[in-house]
Amino acid sequence: MAVDTAAGAGALHFGMMVRRHRIRIGLTQRELADFSTISVRAIRDIEQGRARRPRTDTVRLLADGLRLGPRARAAFETAANRGMAGRALKEGFRAEPPGPPAVLDPIVGREREAAVIEDELGSGAERLVTIVGLGGVGKTRLAVEVAGRLRATARFPVLWYTMPGSSARTGGDLVGGDFTDVTRGCVEDVFGSGDGQGVGAFAELAGDGPALLVVDGLGRPEPRPDRLARLLRECPDLRLLVTADEPCGVRGERQFLLAPLEAPGPDGDPADAPAVRLFHALADRTARRAHRAPAETALAAEICRRLDGVPLALRAAASWLLIYDLETLLRCLAAGPAELLDHLAGTDGDSGLREALERCVGRLPAADAELLAVLSAGDGGFSLDDVVALTGRSLPASGRVVRDLLLRGLVRTSQEPGRPPFRVLEMVRATAARMPEQLPFGAPRRVSHGL
Repeated sequence: MAVDTAAGAGALHFGMMVRRHRIRIGLTQRELADFSTISVRAIRDIEQGRARRPRTDTVRLLADGLRLGPRARAAFETAANRGMAGRALKEGFRAEPPGPPAVLDPIVGREREAAVIEDELGSGAERLVTIVGLGGVGKTRLAVEVAGRLRATARFPVLWYTMPGSSARTGGDLVGGDFTDVTRGCVEDVFGSGDGQGVGAFAELAGDGPALLVVDGLGRPEPRPDRLARLLRECPDLRLLVTADEPCGVRGERQFLLAPLEAPGPDGDPADAPAVRLFHALADRTARRAHRAPAETALAAEICRRLDGVPLALRAAASWLLIYDLETLLRCLAAGPAELLDHLAGTDGDSGLREALERCVGRLPAADAELLAVLSAGDGGFSLDDVVALTGRSLPASGRVVRDLLLRGLVRTSQEPGRPPFRVLEMVRATAARMPEQLPFGAPRRVSHGL
């Protein structure tokens, strides 16, 4: 059963139609009750949208009492049926709550992140959470995990919408069958150029009960604050989970930075590092054998370091194990991942890695892109004091620049002893060195004080 975006508001629309026809022919509610043999209270409830499922006999008697002609009667009955469809949709929404899309990708090393977001949304401590980070870092997979948990533990209906043109790996525009049009209309209202009816229809569907709306692959979000505020106001128990390249930038937003998986450091068992565990799982599926020998684990750890622990890069690299052994794959990456960036996805040719890097860097202000070029020219490590010295900005202003680079996923924090606290991703450095013309890096140089 598919409905348009006004289906949820059908009862109110039908009530307004009754009132308009009644006033047009000059009847009071009492007079219409006498003509139609329907009670005054029932007419009042219908006009105010409280009677959301009028019976067929009631619709016919009202049409008779309003003296409607054939064309007006047909439109009248259509509006009444729309209201009934919206009511049926709402009943189905609560009886069998929809869930997130099914995915085959394993999720490894995200237990803490999933638990934090689940707790914040489930408890209502946060109502709008935006997961940000570099493309391929696993934002969609984490959102699926959180949505599945909230549905399983708290019976949250999950309305999922993947933005058109997104590279998110969920099989496209999948939001839950009968609820597709209502969800799409709401998202277009809040994040697009909708006509404003979508929020009302969604509010009618979700009502006062708990629900989770997931907007996946938003790219560069530009929400309409008034409609977002209306949505959260009219759905007081709604939670909104967004995956995007950048934060929404609205009040009350919880910006959740998803960093790459932790790659093994110089100390500790490399097999315990989340990036290595994911790479092992992917490699085993590709090559159909375990890669657990100490020498193989050491090679896998170095591959993970060179690919920054980005899950999509690890998946793409593991796909090459159909052809290479681990040592050969590492040799291909030894000079940096640039040579394989165009082909990391293996046979499907759709890794999205280079595209994600180009998109993120291409949106940087020119001064920040220049700074990133300078930081990439060395070993990639830097501190806030380095940024102050390079740019001549104050410490708070330099901190804002670093924070923006972190939220875009171009740099990450480093916990290694004796190393600077921040580091440019290896793939960003390789992209900067390889494509100076396509990306706004330019030749490495000292950043001017006019930034």
